[in-house]
Amino acid sequence: MAASSSSMPAVSLASKAGPGFHDKLNTQWHKRSLQLLMVVVLAHWAEHLTQAVQVFVLGWPRPQAGGVLGLWFPWMVSSEVLHYGYAVIMLAGIWVLRKGFTGFSRKWWTVALVIQFWHHIEHGLLQAQAILQHNLLGSPVPLSFLQMAFPKSRVEIHLFYNAIVFIPMVIGMYYHMFPPQGEHASCNCAWKPAPASA
Repeated sequence: MAASSSSMPAVSLASKAGPGFHDKLNTQWHKRSLQLLMVVVLAHWAEHLTQAVQVFVLGWPRPQAGGVLGLWFPWMVSSEVLHYGYAVIMLAGIWVLRKGFTGFSRKWWTVALVIQFWHHIEHGLLQAQAILQHNLLGSPVPLSFLQMAFPKSRVEIHLFYNAIVFIPMVIGMYYHMFPPQGEHASCNCAWKPAPASA
């Protein structure tokens, strides 16, 4: 005997709890989340720019040029864990906050995500060499893929990678805050023009 579907109680799979944490990060909390990510990014930039000044302006030997943190915690800056940790945090931040981007801004944000993914692979390679205590090509220090071609250019390579991730992030943020006509953000990040005075 077949049971009638009308006699079975309806089961609702929809959640009545409201938007989840990830959805909130990309809607009502998106602006604050992006600001927090930018604080991390700019602090990291400040470290690399300080290191560049130490090397190229002040003429410090590269092993002693560790940015601001390196002056007080040289062991931390020379650790691959710190660099790999930052690469993972950046990758996670860009990926988690991507949902809040739409249209043109999302395309640029995705470019930053793809480049940061590769940057993370480079740091993963460095971290693996540090853990295994076996450097590629018999090098005295861990080598990334780019360092194999430019072995004495770690400072320049880090500046390059940070720039090519940062530039599409900034372009994506610009188009997110000032969306082209016809595009609408799902969050509160867009700057609204002031209403015309009467």
